[in-house]
Amino acid sequence: MIDEINAKILNILQEDARTSNAEIARQLGMAPSAILERIRKLEASGIIQGYTARVNPRALGLGLTAFILVRTSDRGDDLPTSRALAALPEVLEVHHVAGEDCYLVKVRVRDTEALGALLRTQFATQPNIQSTRTTIVLETVKETTALPIAIHKED
Repeated sequence: MIDEINAKILNILQEDARTSNAEIARQLGMAPSAILERIRKLEASGIIQGYTARVNPRALGLGLTAFILVRTSDRGDDLPTSRALAALPEVLEVHHVAGEDCYLVKVRVRDTEALGALLRTQFATQPNIQSTRTTIVLETVKETTALPIAIHKED
């Protein structure tokens, strides 16, 4: 499904999802209708899951990023803590991880005071959370949602 043309389309859309079909067609030397058809197939197959706007967190007063390792008493396939954490607006990512901890959670908040309040009022009140370890980000060197696109050549 990911041939060279689809890979180029995906890379263009990952750079700027607002790029028009006509502009993608121009860049790839194809007809806009062919690009539209390919994009629709990529959407229908679930490779393209949606389109979003990247918003500058600092412009919204959310200057602090932290990663929180969470250890819980969750067992089996039911992971209630993951659902509770994912529902918090400050939480950007929740990853169920292997190792001593159960979850790696990425949060964005205003400052250390807001982080402390989040940990005290939201994390500490979750019945299955046993402990947390927080790492505060001092500087972000790279942050992207763009995935590397591998081209699958047909034999």
